Amino acid sequence: MTVKLGYLLPTREKIMQASHSVRPMIEAAKEAADLGFDSIWAGDSLLARPRHDPITLLAGVAGAVPNVDVGTAVLLPALRNPVVLAQQLATVDQISEGRLIVGAGIAPDTPAVRHEFTAAGVPFERRVGRYMEGIRLCRALWSGEPVTWEGRWSVTAGTLAPVPYRKSGPPIWSAATVSAGIERTAKHHDGWFPIGPDAGTFAQRNKEFRAAATAAGRNLDDLTTAIYLTVSIMDDSADAEAAIDTYLEDYYSAPAAALRKFQACKGGTEDQVVDFVRAFVQGGAQHLVIRCVGDHRSIQQILARRRDDLTV
Repeated sequence: MTVKLGYLLPTREKIMQASHSVRPMIEAAKEAADLGFDSIWAGDSLLARPRHDPITLLAGVAGAVPNVDVGTAVLLPALRNPVVLAQQLATVDQISEGRLIVGAGIAPDTPAVRHEFTAAGVPFERRVGRYMEGIRLCRALWSGEPVTWEGRWSVTAGTLAPVPYRKSGPPIWSAATVSAGIERTAKHHDGWFPIGPDAGTFAQRNKEFRAAATAAGRNLDDLTTAIYLTVSIMDDSADAEAAIDTYLEDYYSAPAAALRKFQACKGGTEDQVVDFVRAFVQGGAQHLVIRCVGDHRSIQQILARRRDDLTV
């Protein structure tokens, strides 16, 4: 099985370091592509965890780095008006000539995220319905045909331009973690894109995803299973694990032990991390999105060099 490798740009980390320039991330994207990575990703948050806007950043990456996919890991569509979002994503899909992947989620229920929704003027409650309807409206607008819509948003014979480069629009990968969300993803979206928590649970939930997709009459060959992994590679595994704990607590302002319960993280030696990643491939992961802790370049080089070992 051919497995794709993705690199998550450190947008949040750069802001935490008071580095607002985009140029270093464009260069990092180029370096990852030169090493053979298949995709470049950017996370999303307005105020809860401030960072560069993923849509405009990925437009720049798509223009600067050819032949790799660009994706959001993950976008929070409920924070945005879907008519505006549909135009933005269609434009990036045109810039990339069909290389955009929209990883999307509903947002976690934390005080900071609730404040973020309030600041954006968006109700936090019933965000699952807002998320699902917003994506449906985007897809309707991507047809290029006049759309009339009555729901949370109102559109009267509206025609969007440009339409996406791909006739069906960019694929939507949903970051669902509970059974109801996985079933919705299997029925309505193009891929499943969780953040963890461990290889065994991931494998079981992937079986659930694929079974639900089959029951819904979907073609499994048209669907992707991805995984978002946080890794650190050092000579001393204890140092690497400690680096991840410090990173998680600085990034999320929460205890690392609590975060590790639902995020797939591994600090260790080269062999230990390769074994960790391989376990998710064996569980059905087709696209690996890697968040690096520590020396990003060194981690990229190791994973690129050991790529064949990830599927053994």
